[in-house]
Amino acid sequence: MQADLSVILPEIILAIYVMAALIGAVYTAKDKLAPMLVWVTAALMVVLGVWIGTSGEGSTEAFGGMIVDDAFSRFAKVAILLSASAVMVMGQDYMSKRGMLRFEYPLLVALSAIGMMVMVSAGDLMSLYMGLELQSLALYVVASLRRDSVKSTEAGLKYFVLGALSSGLLLYGASLVYGFAGTTKFAGIIEVAQHGEVSIGLLFGIVFLISGLGFKVSAVPFHMWTPDVYEGAPTPVTAFFASAPKVAAMGLFARVMHDAFGHAVADWSQVVALLSVLSMFLGAIAAIGQTDIKRLMAYSSIAHMGYALIGLAAGTELGVQALLIYMAIYVAMNIGTFAFIMMLHRDGKPVTDIRALNQYAKREPGRAFGMLVLLFSLSGVPPMLGFFGKFFVLRAAVEAGMSWLAVAGVIASVIGAFYYLRIVFYMYFGSEAEEVETNRSPVLLAFFTAGAAVMLIGVVTTFGVEGAAASAAAMLVH
Repeated sequence: MQADLSVILPEIILAIYVMAALIGAVYTAKDKLAPMLVWVTAALMVVLGVWIGTSGEGSTEAFGGMIVDDAFSRFAKVAILLSASAVMVMGQDYMSKRGMLRFEYPLLVALSAIGMMVMVSAGDLMSLYMGLELQSLALYVVASLRRDSVKSTEAGLKYFVLGALSSGLLLYGASLVYGFAGTTKFAGIIEVAQHGEVSIGLLFGIVFLISGLGFKVSAVPFHMWTPDVYEGAPTPVTAFFASAPKVAAMGLFARVMHDAFGHAVADWSQVVALLSVLSMFLGAIAAIGQTDIKRLMAYSSIAHMGYALIGLAAGTELGVQALLIYMAIYVAMNIGTFAFIMMLHRDGKPVTDIRALNQYAKREPGRAFGMLVLLFSLSGVPPMLGFFGKFFVLRAAVEAGMSWLAVAGVIASVIGAFYYLRIVFYMYFGSEAEEVETNRSPVLLAFFTAGAAVMLIGVVTTFGVEGAAASAAAMLVH
């Protein structure tokens, strides 16, 4: 039992901290402590992320195989904890100035992070669902955090209703898998798939599981919640939705497909490839008509999840490695981009209309250049780091004999480049418009600068991500 608890010690420490902080907040000034709680929670998450990243080798199971601690889960946990803490710190000033920073906010983010950590470590359908629901329940509340806003309330309600539907699909799929495999453990399911042909019932179970997981990564046709939630939620919350939960959901997706159905790659890769193509093209085409930058980023995230799914559809070790590298780069790009969006305001109100950026480069040449770098990276323009993220997943598809999927990815990327370059056009060549003010917060500027710098410097170093992703992929793909 002690050995089992040591495997999930980071999750236990974070859970105890959250419960202690909740109890402590009840007997104190509550919201006056909120800024301090943000920094303390973020610091704890960074410490735990560094600890997880530097400790442990090999693969360890706990609670009879329900929890798996391996290089793959450690890679995903580090990305989740660091991105969640970055977004929290980045959004503190924004939330405080608009009266939205309450003590519950950092604690709900921490609770959702615990759920995400369980998700990427799941070795059983039951622990998978437990982690998924812990993450989702916290995110439902975070999405509707701004109680005086109709849009925020609508965002939370839509996310809750559609989230409940996706959970139902996932549970139904899990029950079918259990019924035909006779076990909920991934190790047992993969044995059933190995020793006999995959039965039609098990195939239906896989499809329902993919449908439930597709909602969590906002893949088409399960994407309908994404634009409304991104637009309606406060910008720091939108930034959070676009980072850590995406890494967790994509990590869980890869974990389930390879650990439980690794011997049935031919059966599920076609379904994942279809989700990938639909997501890439819908995200690329639907974003063209958007003028709100948060809705545009929502469709951008749908397209990017489509590109990431190319790596999963490949069904190979290289594919998983490409998926992990892509998600790490995607999170870095998003943090920098949302830091820029949070800087924009007029008369104390946030500005999200992309036309407000007309002639922005004349007033803020340095920040305009940083945003240009991030937008080029998001669109996959070489030599930015985002280009290499796409290159890895496309190469994985070609080497897996899915050249048609790689071609589809290139076409969708070319279409998608239009709406990113349109923002660049507005900033440098747009018509004169009412000036938009820029927040001088040093924290926002630091994250924005770091995000842009990583897109340039990372081309040379990749900061060890490539090596870590390779070892993580080797651990996952048996």
